[in-house]
Amino acid sequence: MRRTSLGDHAAFEQLYLLTRARAFGVALGVVRDPTAAEDVLQEAFVQVWSSAGRFDVDRGSAAAWIMAIVRHRAVDLVRTSAASSRRDLAHHHRSGVVAHDSTVDLLLGRLDAQEVRLTLVVLSPPQRVVLALAYLHGYSHAEIARLLRLPLGTVKSRIRDGLARARRVVGAP
Repeated sequence: MRRTSLGDHAAFEQLYLLTRARAFGVALGVVRDPTAAEDVLQEAFVQVWSSAGRFDVDRGSAAAWIMAIVRHRAVDLVRTSAASSRRDLAHHHRSGVVAHDSTVDLLLGRLDAQEVRLTLVVLSPPQRVVLALAYLHGYSHAEIARLLRLPLGTVKSRIRDGLARARRVVGAP
């Protein structure tokens, strides 16, 4: 850490190589998304590089200090994402706009009724129900949650997972 604080690139590289796997695990444990965990790792190691001079060996090991930075960055990302989702949801409720996904347009535009039925067969019954309520009947996620007496997160997950599966079936990006 002392060499890194002096701007020694080789020391920083060695520090990174020794801690990256564990740091990635910490980030992934918090954000639950490999791509987001990679972003957290990059930001955390930039912070490690820029603030290495503030590391105090009397307060703990360098690895523990780095893991704390990674964890704080990951928690910040989760909190920022949650706040953004709350703002989007509030705007959605105020504007009355129904959530839209281009996969439904792709399904309805590219496939005839028989192909749509075959695509829907690959979805689980809970996914079919929430997708039908959202895209065929125009219910919001919150309305579906109230209607089906499910947590909002469960409804969102079923919609997201159902759309992902439908994308794979129709070969959408």
